[in-house]
Amino acid sequence: MPISDYSEHDGVALGQMVAKGEVTPLELVDAAIARIERHNGALNAVVHTAFDEARERAKGPLPDGPFKGVPFLIKDLGMPVAGWPRTSGSKFARHIVDAQDGGLTRRYREAGVIPLGKTNTPEYGITGTTESALLGPCRNPWNPAHISGGSSGGAASAVAAGIVPMAHASDGLGSIRIPAACCGLVGLKVNRDRVPNLPDAYDYAAGFVVDHVVTRTVRDSAVMLDATGIPEVGSPYALPPKARPYAQEIETSPGKLRIAWSSETANGRPIDPEIQAALERTATLLKGLGHEVVEKGLGIDYRALYAARGPVSGANFAGGMERLIDEVGREPEQDELEPLTWASLKGGRRVTGAQAFRALQDLRALNRFTLAFFEDWDVYLCPVLGTPVPEVGFIDPVNLEPKEVNRRQGKVFPFTPPMNFSGQPSISLPLEMDSNGLPIGMMFSSRYADEATLFRLAAQLEKEAPWKGRRPAVWG
Repeated sequence: MPISDYSEHDGVALGQMVAKGEVTPLELVDAAIARIERHNGALNAVVHTAFDEARERAKGPLPDGPFKGVPFLIKDLGMPVAGWPRTSGSKFARHIVDAQDGGLTRRYREAGVIPLGKTNTPEYGITGTTESALLGPCRNPWNPAHISGGSSGGAASAVAAGIVPMAHASDGLGSIRIPAACCGLVGLKVNRDRVPNLPDAYDYAAGFVVDHVVTRTVRDSAVMLDATGIPEVGSPYALPPKARPYAQEIETSPGKLRIAWSSETANGRPIDPEIQAALERTATLLKGLGHEVVEKGLGIDYRALYAARGPVSGANFAGGMERLIDEVGREPEQDELEPLTWASLKGGRRVTGAQAFRALQDLRALNRFTLAFFEDWDVYLCPVLGTPVPEVGFIDPVNLEPKEVNRRQGKVFPFTPPMNFSGQPSISLPLEMDSNGLPIGMMFSSRYADEATLFRLAAQLEKEAPWKGRRPAVWG
């Protein structure tokens, strides 16, 4: 019997319904497939489907994880799934098919989810908008004329539309938080090395990139991190252990937190007045909840920080492309890469080893100032975007010159990268809406390895300023 209210439930609730025998995994899979077929033409969120495989898996035995039988989608970037393509949004990689699951894919399966397909991503996840020459633009369920964010834009679009309750996402400079903010979702960038992806992944981006999920509820994010955020034998890094499951943290009061807030940007330019007003309302909300809330910026040397990051990211991208070139068996032709990607590859190859290591040393020294800020403050609040959600085509990596793409990205996405550099956890919450009915995400960052504080605060805000009842134009 079809489940008529499938999209109204989060992943935990659907898993509980399966456990109680109230619904079967196959019914959930069919419900998700029906929504992909209904909405994907308008959104272009799902770019590879494996419906027959998902139905067969739903009929067989499944692990007794918290998300047993829950439909799931995987981002088409750096995540091997047996028998599925891994295009990374690029014409150059469009023929790659993985022979086996990656380490994190296996962890998701052990949590009980049933993967249905892969989601849209920009070429190699470079931009904060999901628009590529290979896969085409992904659109926002709140208004399909607008972007869904990037690089996990397909994941966010699908979750926001009610196709699945949560989907895999990754974040290197904001790629979980930006699409979560654009699409009105919960998007946690976990601490670096919190979710191992071994033995398949290398230490890409010097630890900048992390994997997790985008969700509609705080609970789903917490429970999935409990399932996947487990130290792995052979991992070169070890984090301080969590005090208790994150599922318990969301039931725990955050207490009185010391929260600093600011709209400070790297270039010193002011943000859009509507975003500024939303930020100030959020600060007022936090004061009303009993927290100590003070306007204070990070005060870090942004110019030096971004200057150090450039050679590190450039050399890293060139190194990652060398691995891909080995897989494909040849060098890319210029027409197989978008202009920004081509320029990034050429620039990265010009970075010497000495320059890359000197920049990495500088970056680690500069990160200490970001980390030191949290010796006095529990949480730092700022927006995710500096402007309202732009329209599709405003940041167009296919047709715009690379310098113009980066100029526009700097204006729209001025806040997220520092926490990738320092490795700290950072979450986007959909607390506000703009005058055009599009979401505004607020970003909360905490001290190193302290996802617990973010979960407690996020759960408090979800209760006090609930977003669950909001529905986008494309839904369910």
